[in-house]
Amino acid sequence: MPTTTAGITPRVDSARLTALAARVQAADPDDCQDVTNAMTGEVFGQVPHCSPDDVVAAAKRARAVQKVWAARPVEERAAVLLRFHDLVLDRQDEVLDLIQLENGKARRHAFEEILDVTMNARYYAHTAAEYLKPKRRQGAQLALTKVWELHHPKGLVGVISPWNYPLTLGISDALPAIVAGNAVITKPDAQTPYAALWAVELLEEAGMPAGLVEVVTGSGAELGKPIIENSDFLMFTGSTAVGRTVAAQAGENLIDCSMELGGKNALLVLDDANVDKAVKGAVRASFSNTGQLCISMERIYVPNAIWAEFASKFAAATKAMKLSPAIDYSGDMGSLVSQKQLDTVTRHVDDAVAKGATVLAGGKARPDLGPYFYEPTILADVDETMEVYAHETFGPLVSLYRVADEEEAIAKSNDSEYGLNFSVWTSDESRGYRVAAQLEAGTVNVNDAYAAAWGSMDAPMGGMKASGLGRRHGAHGILKYTESQTIAIERLIPVGAPDGMNPKTYARIASHALRLAKRLPGVK
Repeated sequence: MPTTTAGITPRVDSARLTALAARVQAADPDDCQDVTNAMTGEVFGQVPHCSPDDVVAAAKRARAVQKVWAARPVEERAAVLLRFHDLVLDRQDEVLDLIQLENGKARRHAFEEILDVTMNARYYAHTAAEYLKPKRRQGAQLALTKVWELHHPKGLVGVISPWNYPLTLGISDALPAIVAGNAVITKPDAQTPYAALWAVELLEEAGMPAGLVEVVTGSGAELGKPIIENSDFLMFTGSTAVGRTVAAQAGENLIDCSMELGGKNALLVLDDANVDKAVKGAVRASFSNTGQLCISMERIYVPNAIWAEFASKFAAATKAMKLSPAIDYSGDMGSLVSQKQLDTVTRHVDDAVAKGATVLAGGKARPDLGPYFYEPTILADVDETMEVYAHETFGPLVSLYRVADEEEAIAKSNDSEYGLNFSVWTSDESRGYRVAAQLEAGTVNVNDAYAAAWGSMDAPMGGMKASGLGRRHGAHGILKYTESQTIAIERLIPVGAPDGMNPKTYARIASHALRLAKRLPGVK
């Protein structure tokens, strides 16, 4: 039975883990891969090591179910999401244990995944019918052309998700896809497969047909290409480097894709900000999920006028954080997910310090708590010679930069190949809006770290520049999983010269009509 270094026994035992793993259909069930407890570094479970042939078989099963599912009224599909919403809330303790075990995050940060999944399910359950219903569009000949826009499901959506949010990224992207009438084949990261398996189990309990969402477990290097080759659309979350490869493979197969990729996110503290509130926001922005959050902050820009106060209070608040491996809500921050992530954080800190950076807080691994623990760390005096300056760390490490004014903060924030999520702190809402609009990022939170934009399900979420393609949430978050179809019904006379009319005469009449239409209100 898995335990943490805190000695607390989780609610999931080996029999439960085995039952979840059995949901994966693999040709060779004896070929398994270990799943490691991120808190202790010990193996606590196994799941099948799927092959490309297993992906092909899973895709075939999912497609067989999809046709029947798509024929059901959208209201019935939406009802499944609402029942799933309630089941997640009712059974959250079990999946919170799974998330903490396989990922290592603090429970308070694991609970954010419960919030995300339930809000996502609720939003699309209530809006899918409106987004998907046939819509009238303006015709070529106004009243003479009757035009409808329809949305059909793509068919089979592939989802490849990372380890940092096992439940959120393992299932949330699938929810709008299935309510739109699609089937899904999803591959959670090899390090964190259980939360996604748990979610699919609950979806089936909520009324989703078995096999509509197929889970394959294994490495992205082995399974990514066959997933793309057997899907009609791909949703990918991961690094920019891998995203470029995935996008190229999707292009070769002529399927569309949506991606959330890397970031080097910036937080701007303006000179009129409430420093105490900005400090609390910066702690959350930098160290939630042990800094392993695509939309967390790795750069903070502070004006000279409040530099000393902010730096001092931010360092003190960071040093006061409680690191814990406990399977409860007592910890402020948990573990990194693996030795690989620990090595990256250690390398970035050591390289920066060796080149002259100053450690304001943290700066050390904590093997006394667990093999992958690292203190929340603040660096100052960072420059472009250091690896941490421009490269994403994806850990509990943030760099503090002194700037002269707002203009310099904006310029430095935008001086990056990435543009995922930024944050602005000010006491003037209109000023915050004005600054946010100048930042080259897909989402900008004013007086919040990341949750305000992420949790606003009705608004698009995604990255600019090298931080991604497409968007989650809102209309785009569901319509991207559909094929748009235009049906145009022509009445009375065709578009073009009527039979018997001289083409020159038609051209003169059509030109006059076009000039007239330009002046008519509402004509597009």
